[in-house]
Amino acid sequence: MEETSSRECALIAARAADERKATDIMVIKVGDLVDVTDYFVIATGANTPQVEAILDNIEEKCVSEGGEAISREQTNDHSWELLDYGEFVVDVFQPESRDFYRLETLWGDAPIIDIAEAGIEHPEYSERIAKLVGHVKEAR
Repeated sequence: MEETSSRECALIAARAADERKATDIMVIKVGDLVDVTDYFVIATGANTPQVEAILDNIEEKCVSEGGEAISREQTNDHSWELLDYGEFVVDVFQPESRDFYRLETLWGDAPIIDIAEAGIEHPEYSERIAKLVGHVKEAR
């Protein structure tokens, strides 16, 4: 993914998640706060098959852009799965795990990217996530 910036790649992943009807999609710029990655892409899938479909689509779209995940990991019950691309990490949760771990709140000072940049016009948000993304928009 040399030619595509980490921000563009994270937005490609967000768009791919949206194509598989993921909800609560967030792209968080954490590079100034952590050393391990530039962006976190966090999304929710309703059940194990949807989580798998979301991750498979993200992998397909990212490979077509020249990038391949370093690793793909999951919990035993598949309630939380992730793709690590180095410069960005994708976390896809089932609703109960998303609500339990609240990963998006760990970096409260990190800018939330407006996923409209990814071409996502009508994202579906739970009330809790809508509050987080509703008041924070980062300009391009």
